Amino acid sequence: MSYSESEGRITPPSALRYRPSGSSISHKEKGSAIRRASRPRSADVTSAEDGDVVTEPHKLRGATQSTSKRSTTPTSPPTHKTAPPPARPQEREKSTQAGVSHQPEQRRHHPLLYIGIGMLAMLALWTILLVAVNWVGTTWDDLHYGRPRTFQIDAVVGHNDSAANPSHFMAVNLHSRIEIIEIAGNDPAHTRMYVGPQLYGSSNNDLVPVTLSFTDVNGDNKPDMIISFQNSRAVFLNDQGGFRAARPDEQPQIQQALQHLGMM
Repeated sequence: MSYSESEGRITPPSALRYRPSGSSISHKEKGSAIRRASRPRSADVTSAEDGDVVTEPHKLRGATQSTSKRSTTPTSPPTHKTAPPPARPQEREKSTQAGVSHQPEQRRHHPLLYIGIGMLAMLALWTILLVAVNWVGTTWDDLHYGRPRTFQIDAVVGHNDSAANPSHFMAVNLHSRIEIIEIAGNDPAHTRMYVGPQLYGSSNNDLVPVTLSFTDVNGDNKPDMIISFQNSRAVFLNDQGGFRAARPDEQPQIQQALQHLGMM
């Protein structure tokens, strides 16, 4: 039985048989003690990772001494730059509102403004259209009827005329007054003039064209004179070699005849 100093108790013989030699034990104990006492530098760790492990006693002692010196010397705590604390939600909202206030605000117009603009545009377009239509109509009448508005027609009405020598009629709108001139049988010596209705209601009444047509409306087999202007009709009856305005009691028969002819 042998006595082990490190453990302080008797070692059985079975254990002594497999015990390694003293030199190797002392070497490992020293190496292990040195490794536990010191912390290898970064260079040592790198060399150890690469496989260059330093096991010489004097190098390990130097490392232990340098480590002990470093541990004994006072070191100042490392200074770290502290990041500013995160902004609170209220501060973020204020900063956001401040950023938004600097931006120019876009003005929003009321929808009625666009509706009003559209209505004004439609009104202007409608006015321009009316002016254009009136101008075209007036120009057309100027080409056909001239100024003053004059209409001419030949017809056989039984006043000393015939198909070879029909009577000549002229209807003139002279200062808004309708006047009809008849040259019976195309003979200026038998010229008659009839005064028709006066036109009212517009400043351009003197530009209204007047037309004439001849048909029997009272059933006496004589062609009567129908004066047409705007959307109105005036009838002069053929009586006693000339034309006269219809009496009130003759108006119903005339109206029926005009409706039958499609003139009403």
